[in-house]
Formats: sequence, structure tokens, C-alpha cells
Amino acid sequence: MLNRMEMLRIFLVAVDSPTFREAATRIGTSPQKVTRAIKELERTFAEPLFHRSTRQAQVTAYGADVARQARATLDQFDQLSAVHAKDQVTDIVGRVGITAPHSIGKLYLARFLKPLLQDHPGLRIELSLDDQLTDAVASRIDIGIRIGTVRDRRYIARAVASVPLKIVAAPSLIAKVGAPSTLEELKRLPLSTLIDRNNGRPWPWFLLDGQSYLPPSPAFSCDDPETELEFVLAGVTFAQMPHFLAEAYLRDGRLIEVLPDQAPPPMDLSVYRTQSGPVPPRVRLVYDHLIQCLSDPQTFP
Repeated sequence: MLNRMEMLRIFLVAVDSPTFREAATRIGTSPQKVTRAIKELERTFAEPLFHRSTRQAQVTAYGADVARQARATLDQFDQLSAVHAKDQVTDIVGRVGITAPHSIGKLYLARFLKPLLQDHPGLRIELSLDDQLTDAVASRIDIGIRIGTVRDRRYIARAVASVPLKIVAAPSLIAKVGAPSTLEELKRLPLSTLIDRNNGRPWPWFLLDGQSYLPPSPAFSCDDPETELEFVLAGVTFAQMPHFLAEAYLRDGRLIEVLPDQAPPPMDLSVYRTQSGPVPPRVRLVYDHLIQCLSDPQTFP
């Protein structure tokens, strides 16, 4: 039986999700458990929290008001818990295994994890860079970071940020071949693809309305996002890449976005734990710290 705080946490995820099934996927549980939690809260409040249909669940006006109060209450509780946990846990020691995409690991994790390692000399971080969901048992993973929804229900996942995908090119290449105004025009230009290190296959470009496109004869392919970025900056190809990788260069004009109307919906950036029950203090410390860092709007504006 869930306690009321757990039910409220499930309720808040459901409020932010199009369906109860999607809410269940985001928190790594079953749709039945989400439905039971919502029904129990509705019995407690004696008010409906959602308007339900076969395709979606829309929060009621009463439910939206409950959600606002619940967020404030749970945020205060989490802050209080974090303060007391920090006071109680003075000796964090041991290994924490983390997996993350190559670009996230290279760009962010040294900066994020440095203060933890300085404050807790006995803490050991083992980082595995992998763009696919890693076998947690075989790789001894405690915490994972993934771009996209984590659908493995064995894991406790939390979406912490949105990652837009953008089609970009250097001004020099656009000056040479022109800026495409349609997808068909883009297909005739020099394009790059990113290779999946696990199977050697190229990733398709993701587009609006669930469409995708796999360049049949890319001008350049590689299995490293940062290397692909260097070729794009050099004016060799157009590429599709996550906003956080291109942001600084878009801001200073070294890259230009094209066909923004063809962009797919942003993808979730998720942090997950591989243990659903009680976790060691060292894992909890790193997990909460990564969520705080990655959910900061300054990290993924």
C-alpha cells in the first residue's frame, strides 16, 4: 500500500504526462499502480482529479489546484530531508557507477561531480560513456543518464530537462550551397550521420510528426558527437544535433539553424536509479546532486 506522499508524487508525474501509461513509464512502474494511486487520492479528496478518456487524462481545475499545493509541500519536504541528510551523513565512502551519453559525460560531468569528490574524499566515481541503455548488472551501474524516455520498468527514472534537436550548419557552407527551405532541398545537400557504437549502424535524423530520415550517402559519418561537431563547424556538412551541443556556436554565429519547422518535439533528459528500494547514502547523494545540476535551467536553457 502506497503512503500519501508516494501517491502525491505519482499524481504530479501524471499531471505532467499525456496519459497514465506514460506517467508509469517515466517513474518505472505499472499503469495500474498509477491508476490506483490516483483513485485513492480522489477518494481521499472526494473530488475527481482528472477528466479521463480512452486516449488521455486531463487534470481538472480542482486537480490543478491540488498539484500546485502538492509541489510546494513536497519541495519543502525534499529540501528539509536534504538538509538533515547532509547533516547526518558525514562520511560518504565507496564506489558509484554512472553511465551517460558521450556528449553529456564529456561536457558536464567533470564539472558537476568535482564538488562531491572534493567534499567526500572516500567517494569513488566510475563513469561509463555509452549512448545506449547499459546493462546495469553487467556494468555495475548505480545511476544512469539518458536522452529519451527510460522504458525499463526495473529502473526509477525522472525526466529533468528537455533536449531539442536542431539541424545546423556553418555560415561558410550555407554561403556556398544555400540554406534549404524544404526537407527535399536539404536531402540534396552534404549531410552527416552519427554512428551507433554498439551496432555500427547510423542514427536517423528525427523530424516533425514522428518522421525520420536516414541519409543514404552521407558526406561524413562518425561515432563521436564532438568530432561530428568539428566537421560541421569546419563547413563540411549539415547535421542534426542536440541543442546543448550546438548552443554556444549558435549563440556566437559559428552555426546557423535551418528548417526549424521540421524539428521534432524535444526529447526528455532522464536520470535513473537502477535500485528501486533503499539505496546507499553515497548513491543517493550523487543521484540527487545530478538531478539538481541537470534540472538547472542554466544547464539546458
